[in-house]
Amino acid sequence: MAKGPATCTTPTEDTERHARKHWHLIPIGIVMAGLAFGYAMGWHELLSLRFLGESRMMLKQFVGTHPVVAPAGFFAIYAVAVAFSFPAASILTIFAGFLFGWLVGGICTVFAATAGATALFLAARSAFGGFLKERAGPAVAKLATGFEKDAFSYLLVLRIAPFFPFFVVNIAPALFEVRLKTFVTATMIGILPGTFAYAWLGQGVDSVLVAAERAGRDARISDLVTPEITIAFVALALVAALATIVRKVWAPRES
Repeated sequence: MAKGPATCTTPTEDTERHARKHWHLIPIGIVMAGLAFGYAMGWHELLSLRFLGESRMMLKQFVGTHPVVAPAGFFAIYAVAVAFSFPAASILTIFAGFLFGWLVGGICTVFAATAGATALFLAARSAFGGFLKERAGPAVAKLATGFEKDAFSYLLVLRIAPFFPFFVVNIAPALFEVRLKTFVTATMIGILPGTFAYAWLGQGVDSVLVAAERAGRDARISDLVTPEITIAFVALALVAALATIVRKVWAPRES
């Protein structure tokens, strides 16, 4: 029986095929490159209480002069910082409370953080979506399946009490194939308590900065966070976890 003609590919076709195979890595590559560029430019030094202390008068004056441009610019900066995984979410939320007040600053932060987190989640999902199920063993695959079934509750607990860094919780759900709607909803609801708490702290940060200056040292976040607030965050997480457990126990069993 005669064989058909062999299919040949040119070097150009092989290169194009190879490029298409790895196109999904481009978004996460941009995130990594942007993070490295930001640190190389020293932008991380601007996301600190020290910078806020040194520039607070100038920043307040700018906000007063530009009541629309200032919050819009802050929104963009916050969203980009979160999307590129700069570990500065708490500091920026304090900035928001200091510059715009706890209410406006909190609202701006919630939407900016959700937008940036969603961008990072989509980039990670494009690069690594389904990775655990395809490459890991059966135990991890089972964990992934469980996470997907109750992703909203898991995410809500992680958002309410930040046991892990914000950027880690943005990337991890992408590995478990969490739906975009679930991620956005759980993120926006879960960060509400912490966001407004830090915005409230930011509203009164001026006195802390002055006290730190008099003591001859830089202000730290620990100067602002009280044990009561920490206990409140943990309590909120426990309530959310308890709700998840109750729902699992009383949910009707599948036939």
